[in-house]
Amino acid sequence: MPNHTELLELLLTNRGIKPKDREKFLNPLYEEHLYDPFLMKDMERAVVRIFESIEAKEKIVIYSDYDCDGIPAAVIMNDFFTKIGYKNFSIYIPDRHDEGYGLHSDAVKQFIDDEVKLLITFDLGITAVNEVAQAQAAGVDIIITDHHLPQETIPRAFAVIDPKQDGCEYPDKMLCGAGLAFKLVQAMLIKYGEYFKISNGWEKWLLDMAGLATLADQVPLVDENRVFAYYGLKVLQKARRPGLAEIFRKAGVDASKLNEEDITFTLAPRLNAASRMGDPMRAFEVLATTNGLEARTLADHLVKLNDERKQTVARIMKDVKKTLSKREDKSIIVIGNPSWRVGILGLVASKIAEEYKRSVFVWGSEGSDLPAQAGIIRGSCRGWGNVNLVDIMNSLPENSLLAFGGHKSAGGFSVSHTEIHFLEERLLTVFDGINNTKEENPLINIDASISIDDLTIDNYNVIERLAPFGIGNPKPTFLFEDLPITSVKEFGKDKNHLELMFTNKYGRPAKAIVFFKNRQSFGRSISAGERINLTATFEKSTFGGRTELRLRIVDII
Repeated sequence: MPNHTELLELLLTNRGIKPKDREKFLNPLYEEHLYDPFLMKDMERAVVRIFESIEAKEKIVIYSDYDCDGIPAAVIMNDFFTKIGYKNFSIYIPDRHDEGYGLHSDAVKQFIDDEVKLLITFDLGITAVNEVAQAQAAGVDIIITDHHLPQETIPRAFAVIDPKQDGCEYPDKMLCGAGLAFKLVQAMLIKYGEYFKISNGWEKWLLDMAGLATLADQVPLVDENRVFAYYGLKVLQKARRPGLAEIFRKAGVDASKLNEEDITFTLAPRLNAASRMGDPMRAFEVLATTNGLEARTLADHLVKLNDERKQTVARIMKDVKKTLSKREDKSIIVIGNPSWRVGILGLVASKIAEEYKRSVFVWGSEGSDLPAQAGIIRGSCRGWGNVNLVDIMNSLPENSLLAFGGHKSAGGFSVSHTEIHFLEERLLTVFDGINNTKEENPLINIDASISIDDLTIDNYNVIERLAPFGIGNPKPTFLFEDLPITSVKEFGKDKNHLELMFTNKYGRPAKAIVFFKNRQSFGRSISAGERINLTATFEKSTFGGRTELRLRIVDII
């Protein structure tokens, strides 16, 4: 292992952090390292229109997505309007099953009937050309805030705040939806904070929501996003929101020691369970409430929904394994059932891709009950290896899909009942035409080859200087070669977690664990006395009030 200075230098170099940017990366400063929100195209226009709407006491609707980005964005706006004492606003979050993602014409019609004058979208709207035209024609001004990639035609909204649009010179193009909500409030306070008698720096309390979404939505944790994640965690650790405090308490998480994994593996799944299994407004309410009793009730409800979600995913995975065991092995997996719940198909697709090392398309229709949705099947897809799912869906014969979208390795689609029967054959044809080689396991980036003797608190502290970790700033991963196993144990209620023990040169034990894998999961024999090559990350566990430094297994070779 290099010395501490060399280790830090190595980790920064591996992440592409240039020498001139290292101080900013290691020690982000709120006052110095956030950009002027008015560098964003249309920001001035947007805040003036919001101020005019407030002055005229117009009816305002905050329209946000139903996930762990859109909902925190809605909470940021809710907190802002509450702080200034403005009451003539409402929150609208579309139903994942009945409406699906995006700005919907039926909802816009209702806003027109309700005499709404200003509609502000968060984490959606950049492709809603027709819906925006519908609203604007009826006298409803729309301000779009979205971080998704614009298409050729941008909606003719009153203002469009999207750093990815042409002509926007904002330095950081990769903010999430709640990050943009924070920038909007920041701009409002720069321009009108004194008028609203809001003390300087109040907006820092909103960083918990910007940080939560930045971590949960998996945007790159560099530049301004790093500031949001870094300070967002500090605010989250104060657990000022009763609903968050209740969720962490029920999950056994010490909020004062909160890290990024507690957000992605504990908080985000419980918040997302609201839209996957029920009403997304419950997730909004648990974040926004200031009432302790209501917080407990809402947190209990989300925990229950999350448990139902786990059971439903497990049941579907059992069906998947049974079905695939009888099928011929193909280069891509296409599987579905009308009884499978639409809201959890992304989770199922991720599990299938991980387990079968294949790109996968999963479909279902349970939960889509609106008459408008009759005859429509919805699905999710996840990629494995270097496959580009959007390219594959784009290359299908015309009318194969009713709609689709997403990123290179994750997406969603809808298909008619008549066309679903041909989907597998068409996807296989396109996939095999594009991919002539077998999909490979995505490469694990190794930062350095080290010894088990290097598992020390000093080295852990060096690594933690780069936290929080995520996309664009992965947790440092190390290779331990020719490592003799002292003992092997499977633990947990279902014995579905694996623990390996080693001994360092000082005769002290060193532990490595992995969740939801056993000694058969790595395609090789794992038993005491054997020597293995191990890839792993450092972690400090405080479970049960006991602090323990250990390794988290990435792979065993």
